[in-house]
Amino acid sequence: MAGDQGVSYIHTDNNLPPVAIIDRSPITVRHRIIFGIIAVIGAIAWAIIAFVRGETVNAVWFVVAAICTYIIGYRFYARLIEMKIVRPRDDHATPAEVLDDGTDYVPTDRRVLFGHHFAAIAGAGPLVGPVLATQMGYLPGSIWIVLGAVFGGCVQDYLTLWISTRRRGRSLGQMARDELGAIGGAAALIGVLVIMVILIAVLALIVVKALAQSPWGVFSIAMTIPIALFMGCYLRFLRPGRVGEVSLIGFSLLLLAVASGNWVAETSWGAAWFTLTPVELCWCLIVYGFAASVLPVWLLLAPRDYLSTFMKVGAIALLAIGICFAHPAMQAPAISRFAINGDGPVFAGSLFPFLFITIACGALSGFHSLISSGTTPKLLEKESQMRLIGYGGMITESFVAVMALITASILNQHLYFTLNAPAAQTGGTAAKAADYVNTLGLSGAPATAEQISQAAGSVGEQSIVSRTGGAPTLAFGMSEVLHRVFGGAGLKAFWYHFAIMFEALFILTTLDAGTRVNRFMLSDALANLGGPLAKLRNPSWRPGVWICSLGVVAGWGSILLMGVTDPLGGINTLFPLFGIANQLLAGMSLTVITVVIVKKGLLKWAWIPGVPLLWDLTVTLTASWQKIFSGDPAIGYWTQHFQYSAAKDAGMKTFGAAQNTHQLDAVIRNTFIQGTLSVVFALVVVIVFAAGVVVALRAIRGGGRPLTEDVPVPSKRFAPSSLIATAAERDLQRRWDAQPASTPGPARTHDL
Repeated sequence: MAGDQGVSYIHTDNNLPPVAIIDRSPITVRHRIIFGIIAVIGAIAWAIIAFVRGETVNAVWFVVAAICTYIIGYRFYARLIEMKIVRPRDDHATPAEVLDDGTDYVPTDRRVLFGHHFAAIAGAGPLVGPVLATQMGYLPGSIWIVLGAVFGGCVQDYLTLWISTRRRGRSLGQMARDELGAIGGAAALIGVLVIMVILIAVLALIVVKALAQSPWGVFSIAMTIPIALFMGCYLRFLRPGRVGEVSLIGFSLLLLAVASGNWVAETSWGAAWFTLTPVELCWCLIVYGFAASVLPVWLLLAPRDYLSTFMKVGAIALLAIGICFAHPAMQAPAISRFAINGDGPVFAGSLFPFLFITIACGALSGFHSLISSGTTPKLLEKESQMRLIGYGGMITESFVAVMALITASILNQHLYFTLNAPAAQTGGTAAKAADYVNTLGLSGAPATAEQISQAAGSVGEQSIVSRTGGAPTLAFGMSEVLHRVFGGAGLKAFWYHFAIMFEALFILTTLDAGTRVNRFMLSDALANLGGPLAKLRNPSWRPGVWICSLGVVAGWGSILLMGVTDPLGGINTLFPLFGIANQLLAGMSLTVITVVIVKKGLLKWAWIPGVPLLWDLTVTLTASWQKIFSGDPAIGYWTQHFQYSAAKDAGMKTFGAAQNTHQLDAVIRNTFIQGTLSVVFALVVVIVFAAGVVVALRAIRGGGRPLTEDVPVPSKRFAPSSLIATAAERDLQRRWDAQPASTPGPARTHDL
């Protein structure tokens, strides 16, 4: 180790340049002043959001408050976690370097990996959850999205990536078995697998809702697949390491696909080929999910997710800029009466606990732990990149959720509930919807049928009544902002359909990565049975890849088809289960993280994952109790189940949302499945948490199961830590690039 001015270099091989840089340079006075100013501005913004009443609050303050909080959180809180808990070692090889097989384990440029990770974790939750939760007002949602992410979601994602990287990229379920023992581990493996199936199915359902009967959207989304295949081959064979170059090409092709989608949709052949029914879309997604799971990660999954990140980050940045220029006012109240009474038309239940499970991925998401212990640790180049990818990726998703909350909150509240109330209440027509929303006691002038029809026509739609699921509301809100800044009223319809495609692309990238991760978990679970199945410990064993992938897509595909044909609307009944399952999964991941930290002798820092763990369990188990035992049929699955069963036993042909006996049977079947899963999920999490407490107490007393970290292997490659390389990193990279091509292992990363 050698260096000067606070910068040290680490060698693992005297014949190679250093593989790591340690920068201990103290923070300068100038930076202290800058961070102090950021903190003060953020505090002022939060004060205005929380306390200003009597007049509308400008949406710009939400953007300012969020960005300032993220900057302070990433610079100081994430740095604290890195120094006290993670302690990254870039002289140790990551799983991608040790097990590089060109299929699942592939050292990947940090910028491509950030794009893949963000695209994989940022699915329906940060878009749909905040939109639905807006019925309770903007204040509780905005606080939970930002602070919940900084102290909860980012912590979980970062630390899950850390413990998986130190264990050769093992899945969450397998790590739970290794660290918690047979009982807790078995419960975790089963629970994670089943929960994952539900999560992917709901994500796919939202894609179907957004793309059904939309040839423009289907064409644009479909074109991302050949573009991604081209990018993967370009980086692998034609121009290795030219990330900036292929990024420019891919982004240009993506814009071309989006721009030409409208023209294709208006042709006779385009309308015929790309206008798909919901069931046809289901089968397309099932086939795509299987292909993305079995193909090498560098060929389709990583480049497609990286490509999608351009659209995701670009659209959100464009929206943030639009908000800053348009200065829209928040039309939603700070706290609505639905938050207190729990009788909201969008979803039933009071602010606690249902706001927190509805927002889901925007603040804390168990699904993220599966990506952080699935594809991402198998692609990571250096341990020091974990803070950027794990903590930074979740910050980016949280900002997406803030944008979604703003787009819903700036809408006329009569239009908001017209969009999001179910058809059983709005009647499905503009006139009946106007009559209904006028009974909700909303502020502002009453809605009229003409106003609702004009709003639909302004975005090129025949109707906006009961366009549930959150995606149409977000698209309507985005078009409301963007048309004021870019293009005027003439482009409002374009921005609406652009947003619909953006959302579908957003969610689809989570579906493909989720399917691959679920394949890893199923492979790990079956390998524990021993015998011939022990071969499944190698996640790249081809027969296992195909068999496990088929099992996974069969699981979520069947739930998806059930949701598409559900008389209750699918999303209305599945999304609460999605939220609870997702947050219960976060409880399992935080339990494993806390136990590992205790085992490592870092008890004084166990509060960092421990506090969000206790909060998450309090919220989700309360919500589970209500969904299981509530006597209100709008909340309780079993109450709803027994009501429909009683109606069928009484010989009734129609009841509630069911218009015939077939639909009546479907509701009975679906509510039974959903109620049963609610019980199973809650029991699994309680077992995992109890096992974690027992293991942690034994570790504190000096006994119990040992840690299962793998023995470190010296690294023989170098890569920068942050998105923008420092001067020292650029200099060291040039030394690596000057090495002979035959030198084993050096990373040649261009466009630093």
